Amino acid sequence: MINGTTELIAHIGYPTHTFKSPMIYNPYFEHVGVNVVVVPMGCQSPDYPAFLKSVFALTNIRGALITMPHKVVTVGLLDEVTPTVKVAGACNAVKRSADGRLVGDMFDGAGFVRGVQRKGLELQGARVLVVGSGGVGCAIAASLAGAGIGAIALYDVNSSSADALAQRLKANYPRIEVSTGSNDPAGFDLVVNATPMGMNEGDALPMDVSRLEARTFVGEVVMKTEMTAFLAAAQARGCRVQVGSDMLFEQIPAYLEFFGLPTTSAEVLRSVARLSY
Repeated sequence: MINGTTELIAHIGYPTHTFKSPMIYNPYFEHVGVNVVVVPMGCQSPDYPAFLKSVFALTNIRGALITMPHKVVTVGLLDEVTPTVKVAGACNAVKRSADGRLVGDMFDGAGFVRGVQRKGLELQGARVLVVGSGGVGCAIAASLAGAGIGAIALYDVNSSSADALAQRLKANYPRIEVSTGSNDPAGFDLVVNATPMGMNEGDALPMDVSRLEARTFVGEVVMKTEMTAFLAAAQARGCRVQVGSDMLFEQIPAYLEFFGLPTTSAEVLRSVARLSY
């Protein structure tokens, strides 16, 4: 029940019709008796910098979840960010410190990595392809690097985005072999679709799935539908897969800790969630 002592977590992005977080966080908060509510807030890019500052003028704001298309621009709007944000070049969580400073972190990559590790994928020394070098792709690449992978290939239709991510990775993880320019999935232990391709029916596949090997683990970030055409094609070739929502459920415990709220497990979150697709 929302009342005068309810705290807000703003879920800021545009458009909001694909947002899943309110249907996970809010049932969980009700389940554990925490008087906090996640509220979707649709904000277009021209209005976002001023809006973010305004939201944190509220006295009952606990924090903000940041999603597309604002994750990258958020980095330059904050007073302090973590090393993960610096490598990823993007931010998806903001809170206000006791002295009023805005502090940001990035959990997309951590959620993805925790998910594939819990499914048994060994990342130490692994060879990885990440297609898409936007906010989520950069975050996943940064967290995979921190998990000890041996080599990473980056591809984006905007080659400058992939090249910039490659330079940040090389600067922070010089022992990892980094390459750009190809989305050929052959020869990799893990392949990730970190693009929006798959959000709409009829979208092209992010790579040539006929080049996937059965031993390759395939991960997805699109959450609009649980089993995207890309994942279905990968499964048909014998690949193990991770759906987009797994990344979301696995990162929420880290978010809760960041916001100073009672944490939990992905299994509990799934048991109480009220998702619809």
